[in-house]
Amino acid sequence: MRVVIIGGTGHIGSFLTPMLVEAGLEVFCVSRGLKKPYRQDKAWQKVRRIDLDRTSEEKEATFGERIAALDGEVVIDLTCYTPESAMQLTEALSGRIGHLLQCGTIWVHGHSVEVPTTEEAPRSPFGEYGIQKAAIERYLLREAQENELPVTVLHPGHLVGPGWNPINPQGNFDPNVFSAILREEEITLPNIGMETVHHVHAEDVAQAFVDAITHRDQVLGESFHVVSPAALTLRGYAEAMFAFFEQPVKLQFLPYEQWSRAVSEKNARTTWDHIAHSPNCSIVKARNLLGYAPRYSSIQAIQESVQWLRENGIVSA
Repeated sequence: MRVVIIGGTGHIGSFLTPMLVEAGLEVFCVSRGLKKPYRQDKAWQKVRRIDLDRTSEEKEATFGERIAALDGEVVIDLTCYTPESAMQLTEALSGRIGHLLQCGTIWVHGHSVEVPTTEEAPRSPFGEYGIQKAAIERYLLREAQENELPVTVLHPGHLVGPGWNPINPQGNFDPNVFSAILREEEITLPNIGMETVHHVHAEDVAQAFVDAITHRDQVLGESFHVVSPAALTLRGYAEAMFAFFEQPVKLQFLPYEQWSRAVSEKNARTTWDHIAHSPNCSIVKARNLLGYAPRYSSIQAIQESVQWLRENGIVSA
């Protein structure tokens, strides 16, 4: 079986591409060719690399056809961010593939209502990213229902893995928060620290894509959450990281408006985006239909990432 993976050197693709090779599949990895994978693996020697700039090709309305011409039985799209992009690819692939797998996001839900949130919960996305991803999902699942498009949508949470900064206990990407904990300094959390974040190790997301290929007939026309088994409160997250560094817990809490004045505008915006969503998603459907069994809890995935940050001097005492 030939698999074409779009964005195969990114966060998810760095784990997924070698997995596909190890599963005995012929793999074509499409990327802009601007960066190396986050992790090395001898399986990359068997991957056919295709350098393609999606943005430029889509402007010329050639991207979909370029992908279709690779004759993949399965196409995995990890870099689609607008409905127009999804339409161009889908129209070119229509009737020419056996399975299209699309990477979405738990941001399609907007704020949490009943938790854990299931895939059947009404969509109320806010923010450009969530709104666009929800529109992509809506379009693809409608195509599945009306035109038998063989598609499956997987919605990851906050991606974690060695090589990049995880969302920290304040709800932003500043690695200095981990350094402060390591130095036994007090950190301040917005509100009372009970908002939630829902991480997932990129390796677990990659495995879910492989599972979707394996369970094709059960997952066509469906969407799934792929997150860790449980979300974390910001307070619980912070306490776990103090314990990880073997430091006493030192926390202070401030109302968000007051807290935000002590951090950069970028960090304040990022934190607001995360606490306003406060995701907490169910993986029951993915367990039942995909056989999804994440190896990592949220905190295990985070701690592996933070250890990499320490080893590379990004987090330090």
